[in-house]
Amino acid sequence: MTSAKLLLHPVRLRIIEAFLGDRKLTTADLRAELTDVPPASLYRHLARLIDAGVLDVLSERKVRGTIERTYVKHSRLNISRSELAQLSREELRRVFLSHVAALLADIDHYLERDDIDVRRGGATFRIAALWLTNDELRELAAGFGKLLQPYLDRPATPDRTRRVVRTIVLPGDDAPEASPSARRRNGRRGGTNQ
Repeated sequence: MTSAKLLLHPVRLRIIEAFLGDRKLTTADLRAELTDVPPASLYRHLARLIDAGVLDVLSERKVRGTIERTYVKHSRLNISRSELAQLSREELRRVFLSHVAALLADIDHYLERDDIDVRRGGATFRIAALWLTNDELRELAAGFGKLLQPYLDRPATPDRTRRVVRTIVLPGDDAPEASPSARRRNGRRGGTNQ
């Protein structure tokens, strides 16, 4: 199963995201973080991620007659453009919606906390529209990756707070003349000639 197809389900995406920041988690840890996911569903999706090689068993120990496993994410889960290009329109929609559903779950989880302090915690969101050629977009993505890399490699320490950064880049309307200012310059409004 390709990385992209693994993310076709929002629960699998949320499980993967729980491990971001080189975290080591048990199934009990995952149940505590994903309280809205039924245990049977959580175990089923966890098994698929293990079978796909996304998660590895780091250790096992006996706890009250059962084996408790601690898992780690095997490697960074990167979805290549060629993998995305192989998805059907509906599968691609499901990947994006899974990403958004996981974001909404993260927001709900954050807002349920007793200690919300947006300024101290650094919670923020931004949206921007950029006019970029394909080469400029690749340059932006490479620069963003280069900017993040030193921070991705930092270990968890008591003075660091785990932060989740999400990005989605979507192409907008390709035609510069579609902008309201361009329509005004051309003497048009609302897409009709006057």
